[in-house]
Amino acid sequence: DGMNVLFIIVDDLRPVLGCYGDKLVKSPNIDQLASQSMVFSNAYAQQAVCAPSRVSFLTGRRPDTTRLYDFYSYWRVHAGNYSTMPQYFKENGYVTLSVGKVFHPGVSSNYSDDYPYSWSIPPFHPSAEKHENDKTCRGKDGKLYANLVCPVDVTEMPGGTLPDIQSTEEAIHLLNIMKTNGQKFFLAVGYHKPHIPLRYPQEFLKLYPLENITLAPDPWVPKKLPSVAYNPWMDIRQRDDVEALNVSFPYGPLPDDFQRQIRQSYYAAVSYLDVQIGLLLNALDNVGLSNNTIVVFTADHGWSLGEHGEWAKYSNFDVATRVPLMFYVPGMTTSPVSQGAKVFPYLDPFSHIGGSAPQGQSKKVVELVSLFPTLAELAGLQVPPACPETSFGVVLCTEGTSIVHYFNVPEGRVEEGKEGCDNTARCLNEEPVAFSQYPRPADTPQWNSDKPKLKDIRIMGYSMRTIDYRYTLWVHFDPSNFSADFKDVHAGELYMMENDPNQDYNIYNNTSHGWFFKKLLD
Repeated sequence: DGMNVLFIIVDDLRPVLGCYGDKLVKSPNIDQLASQSMVFSNAYAQQAVCAPSRVSFLTGRRPDTTRLYDFYSYWRVHAGNYSTMPQYFKENGYVTLSVGKVFHPGVSSNYSDDYPYSWSIPPFHPSAEKHENDKTCRGKDGKLYANLVCPVDVTEMPGGTLPDIQSTEEAIHLLNIMKTNGQKFFLAVGYHKPHIPLRYPQEFLKLYPLENITLAPDPWVPKKLPSVAYNPWMDIRQRDDVEALNVSFPYGPLPDDFQRQIRQSYYAAVSYLDVQIGLLLNALDNVGLSNNTIVVFTADHGWSLGEHGEWAKYSNFDVATRVPLMFYVPGMTTSPVSQGAKVFPYLDPFSHIGGSAPQGQSKKVVELVSLFPTLAELAGLQVPPACPETSFGVVLCTEGTSIVHYFNVPEGRVEEGKEGCDNTARCLNEEPVAFSQYPRPADTPQWNSDKPKLKDIRIMGYSMRTIDYRYTLWVHFDPSNFSADFKDVHAGELYMMENDPNQDYNIYNNTSHGWFFKKLLD
C-alpha cells in the first residue's frame, strides 16, 4: 500500500519490442523493465486513435460512454462529469503530475490536459513540441522539408533538443523533487515517438542497416477486406517525402524501397524511445524509489507498418489496436527490492547484447479500459465500482475490470490464454474479450475516412478480439443520438487466429451464420 505510480504512455507504439519476441529491434531498457514485470501479450486499445483512446483509459469508460470518437469534444461537457484515474489518485492523497503527451492536447481535454481536475500542478509540455511538424528534415538537396522519414542532427534542431528528451529531463527533475518532499506521487510521462513524423536523432539509423529491413509479411490489401474497413493513411500522404511519390488514392501502394525506409525509421524511433525510458528508470533507481514505485508501461494504440497495404492507425486490426502492457510491482512481480538496490541500470542499445524474458507473462486478452481499476487495486485504493449499463450520470465507475487476478502466475510460467472447458457455449461466456471500435464516414475510403468528425460518422465498426478470433461488424451509426443499429450491418469480418494470425483472410461471408454468430452478435 501507499506505493508511488510511474505511468509511462507512448504514442503509436505497437509491440515491436524484444520482450514481445521481435528479433530485429534493439529495446534493452524496456526489455529490462519487462524482466521485472508482469507482461500482457494480448492487450488492446478501445479505439485506434490518440484522443479517444486516451480519454477512454484515463476515465475507465469506453468511447460510446465518453462520446469521443474524434478530437473535438470534452467528455465532462458532452458526456458526463467522469472522474479520471489521476483525479482519483489525487483525491486519495497523491501528488499527480503530467509530463509530455498524456491527455491528448486541445478541446478533448479542455485545452488544459484536464487541469485542475486531474493534476496537482499544471502539466508540462516540452517547448520543442511546437516544431514537430515544421520543416526540420534535411533532404538530399540540402533543403529542409516536413518529411515522414526524418532522422535529424539534434544540435541543428530549434533549441538543440527534441520533445521526448525534454520530457525525460522534466520527469527526472520531478522525481528528485518528490524524493526530497517525501510525497506520494502519481507521475504520468507521455512520449511522442514513434508517432509521425519519424523525427529522431540520426545515429539510431546505424542500428538498422536498410538491407536488414523486410517488408510487412502481408503488404497487400486483402481480397476480401470490406472497403469500409480500409484506412487510406491520409496523414502520411501529406508529408513532403510521401507527397513527392504521387501515390494513387486510396490503395497506393507505396514503393517497396520507401516502405523499407518507413519501417527502418519506425524501429530507429523505438530505440530512441528506449533510451529515454532507460534514463527515466535509471533516475528512479538513483533517487532510491524503485522499491516503492509501481511502473506501468503501455501505448495508446499501435501503428500499421504496411500490413494489409495500410499505414498508420485508424483501423480495427491487431496492428492498430494491440499495445504493449506491463506492470512492475515491487514485492509482487519481483522479490522485495532492498533500499538503494539497482533494479534498472541504464543499458546502451548500441552496445548491449542479449534480451531478457518477461518475469511473468499472460496471454489473457485484456483491454486498456481496465487500467484504472487495475492501478487502483495495485496501489491499495478502493477499486471503483463497475458502471451500470447507462452511466452518463455516474461520476466514479469503470467499464473495465481489474486484471490483478491474472498476476498470480507461478514463476517462469507463461499463462495460457484460456482455461480448458468442455462446452463451447460456456467457454464463450467466460472467455476474456477485448472490444475496439472505429468510425467511418462512408462505405468506401474517403479523404476523411481515417479521422471523421462526429457529424460525418455514418458507420461504426465494432470489433471483438478473443484468443481465437477477431470478429468485426460495420453497422449503421447515427451521430445525432449516438446510436448504432446492429440490424443494419454494412459489412463483416471474421479472422481465425490459429491459421490466420495476420488477419488477411476474411471468412465472414463463407461461414454458415449459425448459433456461433448469433452468440457473437448478442
